Amino acid sequence: MIGILNAKLKQFIRTPFTFLIFTGMSIVFALIFGGSTGPSNITVPVYAGNNVDSFIKDSVKEVDSMDFIWMTEEELEEMVSNGKAELGVVLKEENYQLVVGVDSFNSGLIEQTVHSIYQEKNLRDQLIHVSGITSPVEQEDFLETMEEELSEPVFAIESSSFRGDDAFVYNSNLHHIFGFSLFFVIYTIAYNVLPILVEKRDGIWDRMILSPVKKWEMYVANLIYSFITGYVQVAITFTVFRYIIGVDFNGRYFDTLLLLIPYVFAIVSIAILITAIVKTVQQFNAILPIFSVSMAMIGGAYWPIEIVESKFLLTLAKIDPLYYGMQALQGRVVYGYPMEEILMPISILVLMGVCAIGIGIHLMERRHI
Repeated sequence: MIGILNAKLKQFIRTPFTFLIFTGMSIVFALIFGGSTGPSNITVPVYAGNNVDSFIKDSVKEVDSMDFIWMTEEELEEMVSNGKAELGVVLKEENYQLVVGVDSFNSGLIEQTVHSIYQEKNLRDQLIHVSGITSPVEQEDFLETMEEELSEPVFAIESSSFRGDDAFVYNSNLHHIFGFSLFFVIYTIAYNVLPILVEKRDGIWDRMILSPVKKWEMYVANLIYSFITGYVQVAITFTVFRYIIGVDFNGRYFDTLLLLIPYVFAIVSIAILITAIVKTVQQFNAILPIFSVSMAMIGGAYWPIEIVESKFLLTLAKIDPLYYGMQALQGRVVYGYPMEEILMPISILVLMGVCAIGIGIHLMERRHI
């Protein structure tokens, strides 16, 4: 068995193209369809006149969701006119002006942000006017004291939210990372199992049986090799998103690596079953894309399974290993379920794997290729 694994490893080193291609495709597709760490800040050019209060300038600088870039008024107008920015903001003493290049959703968001800063400035001025304090130093002390008092309110308000039984949480980034990773690993595993069909057809297995190698060792070696390559592919994809792209998996990255084990085992077993059913490599190449794409569509790799209303498709999803792989990963990472509550999809994947591998090996042994 060790000798077979060594031979498989050397063959992988010589021709790692299938592994690299599908690993890269899973990363690229997940990035395209939602693998970013989150929405980037809006870049807004801004110009402030000489009479603008320092409070307004400081408040604009402290806005976290937008990157305000300070420049002259001429530079601002040129940047907006060239399309390098959707709009710019000209700050004045009592009001502000928006220089709009492209009317978009961000226009209202930026205007609301700047407007709230001016409202807060007017409120501070009114409080100072009502207090009757004329000294600038005493005015600053008064405002600081007021802010300290507001930071320690008399009573606290605790808010909570609830989710109905039919509601679901949709995290686009994690959904596409999970979906495309589980989808593309099907090809890697299947094409690593395919040599069993080729070797049996070419009589290589018959010659190996005459050697001291036992038949079960031949099966186990191929299964271990296919499992390791499939698992490593998904683990690499998750690792790239965790440590390079910056997706934190809600602090459950290592849990995802653990939950991959039953899914990869189930796919290896199903690949064995497909290999046992088909008679030629051409049939295998024709069936595999249909099988894998159908699994991805029915199992919820491309879109949330919760938005599917067809009872027929939902029933088909119950026999789809990718569906249970998504349920296990999302249940743990997105919903935060404890491991005890996701034992059902894990158990179903293990059961699917055991049944598929048993039937597949039985068919292989009964049929002469």
